[in-house]
Amino acid sequence: MIGESNAQVFRRVMDECFGRGDLAAVDRHFREDFQEHEPVPGPQTGREGVKQIIRVMRGAFPDLRASIEDFSEVGDKLWARVRFSGTNTGELMGAPATEKWASFEAIDCVRFVDSRLAEHWDVVDMLGLLQQLGHAPAPAAAH
Repeated sequence: MIGESNAQVFRRVMDECFGRGDLAAVDRHFREDFQEHEPVPGPQTGREGVKQIIRVMRGAFPDLRASIEDFSEVGDKLWARVRFSGTNTGELMGAPATEKWASFEAIDCVRFVDSRLAEHWDVVDMLGLLQQLGHAPAPAAAH
């Protein structure tokens, strides 16, 4: 919404889009010319790519929660450390559900234009997530 701070908009995106799975909220909070720099499963780009990411994440973790641990704003950009958590009751990247609860972090960088998301980059701890779910070996203990 115009007039909201970038941080308020980002919090709404994490809650509405990822926490509730509200795909219509993507159209409200993301610009029509939005650019997603995260690899998206499938041929989608832009807002449709974001919706696909949400579908995949919520399909694997129907109880997905996103909490903003830290954030900083400079000009039109916001950086945030976001913790995602949920129970893996659906397929994830071709791997079967494990019924395990997992928690993993992402570092997001978002550029805003007129209080709407215009671009997004991120780094996700996929290895840590896959290790928690038992799809990747855990590191060996130090001796």
